[in-house]
Amino acid sequence: MNLNMTSVESVVAQIQGLSSSVDDLNHLHNFLKQSDDLLQSESTHLASCLAELDPSKHSLGYLYILEACTSAPISKEQANELILTIARFINDCVAVQIRLAPDKFISVCKNAIKLVFAFWRMIYMRLISQGTFFLYCYYGGMICIGQKRFRKALELLHNVVTAPMSTINAIAVEAYKKYILVSLIHLGQFSASFPKYTSSAAQRNLKNFSQPYIELANSYSTGIISELEAYVQTNREKFETDNNLGLVKQVVSSMYKRNIQRLTQTYLTLSLQDIASTVQLNNPKEAEMHVLQMIQDGEIYATINQKDGMVRFLEDPEQYKTCEMIEHIDSSIQRIMTLSKKLTAMDELISCDPLYLAKVGRERQRFDFDDFDTVPQKFNI
Repeated sequence: MNLNMTSVESVVAQIQGLSSSVDDLNHLHNFLKQSDDLLQSESTHLASCLAELDPSKHSLGYLYILEACTSAPISKEQANELILTIARFINDCVAVQIRLAPDKFISVCKNAIKLVFAFWRMIYMRLISQGTFFLYCYYGGMICIGQKRFRKALELLHNVVTAPMSTINAIAVEAYKKYILVSLIHLGQFSASFPKYTSSAAQRNLKNFSQPYIELANSYSTGIISELEAYVQTNREKFETDNNLGLVKQVVSSMYKRNIQRLTQTYLTLSLQDIASTVQLNNPKEAEMHVLQMIQDGEIYATINQKDGMVRFLEDPEQYKTCEMIEHIDSSIQRIMTLSKKLTAMDELISCDPLYLAKVGRERQRFDFDDFDTVPQKFNI
């Protein structure tokens, strides 16, 4: 028998025997920290060990093994089962035990999002019905929110909101609420107008079901952080009931960032104290934390002089002439060209479709003849 696997079995035995009292859990925690390297090295062989443990009784040990499993390379076949295992663990685990290793729990949650994202991409071509499309885009949007891929999340939530529907549905309502919040976080603004291709059912009803979120966007647009925080506090219970309070808090945080970004358009240098006062932060230390995070995320370009607490705002250093940037631009051009070819092909296909031509024929008398082009451009003489 493999020596390491024998050691892993002893780890499982320790977990089973030391998960009852507080003292036992403390001993187990120290033991698991010492065994972490072993678990990581055997991560591809640990799935069977989970079956020997009960997540509601052995939460701490289960967590360590599960974290090692999620850190290893996983096949497509294993991904689905592991996602279900993580979901069951989160539902059944004991909070008292999990609090002993919060870093491991956070790691499992992060890895779970990556797994779900990979699995979500795998099922893209299997969409077969309108209901499946709504769920695919809605859950995909939630996954992207969890990964901070806000641009992609907006695209997916937008697909739900603007998809054809004869009557309003709960998925579209929840997607619209999240669309408002993500728009504020990512873009710093929200437009209440719908695209022309949005169904009449959505245009008539979505705003009525999302009024607190519309008002939140209106409060955000004023740029006054105290008013926004007061509104959030007043409607906290509503946002919490909708499971959107975390996103709402990110909206509030993003306003600080937007207000700091506005300062870069006016000032070349500014003290941390002035930044804190202007954007209504509690103290210069908070201002420094926000500025450092924004620099790290590439949202602003600045340097901080620690001696005098002055922030110097800089221009974007990107000159758009490096090899990496040229490759990035070329890749973007290639994607746009590919998209253009697909749109042209779809246009030609639809223009030759008998159902489309019949519909055009029925409606021709309502419009001028010149409004219609029933033959693709490439075939015109």
